[in-house]
Amino acid sequence: MKRNKIGAAVLVSGGGTNLQAIIDAANAGKLPSCEIKCVISSKKDAYALIRAENAGIPGYYVSRKEAGADGFENRIKEIIKKHGAEVIVLAGFLSILSADFTREYPDRIINVHPALIPSFCGKGMYGLKVHESALEYGVKVTGATVHFVNEIPDGGRIIMQKAVAVHEGDTPEKLQKRVMRQAEWKILPDALEKVCGDILKERG
Repeated sequence: MKRNKIGAAVLVSGGGTNLQAIIDAANAGKLPSCEIKCVISSKKDAYALIRAENAGIPGYYVSRKEAGADGFENRIKEIIKKHGAEVIVLAGFLSILSADFTREYPDRIINVHPALIPSFCGKGMYGLKVHESALEYGVKVTGATVHFVNEIPDGGRIIMQKAVAVHEGDTPEKLQKRVMRQAEWKILPDALEKVCGDILKERG
């Protein structure tokens, strides 16, 4: 009997390295409970859309500027429903989703953050800013966190974390690459599989 899979929509804004990690995990048979149904980008020229096309996954561009805040989220919901996706993955998605949006998908939206929450997180903390703050503070260990998304930026329940050592002489760019390679690209697919697997278990 073929095992059912939970459909996932991946929301992106940039290069899509975390999306690629999910695609690679799926191709390696590491996502038996999940199928990537669509990729939605908030930026027209995001390389993530090319990654989606190369993997044969439908890709969409939705402009917040053109649609307005409500129209932007409504269009995203339309695409998600059209493809029957139940889980939403924020993989470098730079738009904050409204409380109304997140309430519609309780424990169904996950995000990867490049630090060990509750450190270096919250509004305005994304990309290199996170690693700059970690280095300024002098931490010896950082890492990445995958968490559920609620109305508070980086405030949802933690699903997985992985620690990464900070090296002497690190720059924010060096640290960012190490956190991606050693943590983000590993725990995001693992957490996605766990969430989808748990949904299937609940359904028996």
